[in-house]
Amino acid sequence: MKLVIDINVLVSGALWKGNPARLLDAVLEGAAILCVSPAILAEFEAVTQRDKFRKRLEESGRSAQDLISQFRSAAVVIENRPIPVPAALRDPDDVHVLACALAAGADAIVSGDDDLISIRAFEGIPILTVRQALERLNRELI
Repeated sequence: MKLVIDINVLVSGALWKGNPARLLDAVLEGAAILCVSPAILAEFEAVTQRDKFRKRLEESGRSAQDLISQFRSAAVVIENRPIPVPAALRDPDDVHVLACALAAGADAIVSGDDDLISIRAFEGIPILTVRQALERLNRELI
């Protein structure tokens, strides 16, 4: 299963326990293919280096650079082209996630962002919550 995972889920999964961490673990174990664009990579790097995450990283015994390296090694980088912002998308800053999913031929987009979740699908690609993605992965592994 090819997934494009939104930054909010990637950061939550990398820094805390819970369903986002379980989803990232499944990706790292090979249960799914993580597809990212250069824009998603750049956003992940910028977000993980913010001061507000420094303490959490220190507590986990990892650095932002450790996370970035792990993320890059687990991901397939997809070159995507800009796409028009769909009318249903409330936050135009999220269009790069949709463009990546389209270019990758993703099976799903996973997000915790209501702006993405509210449109439910893009060009036939379902937009799932983390819980929904885990349920789908579990069904495919059975």
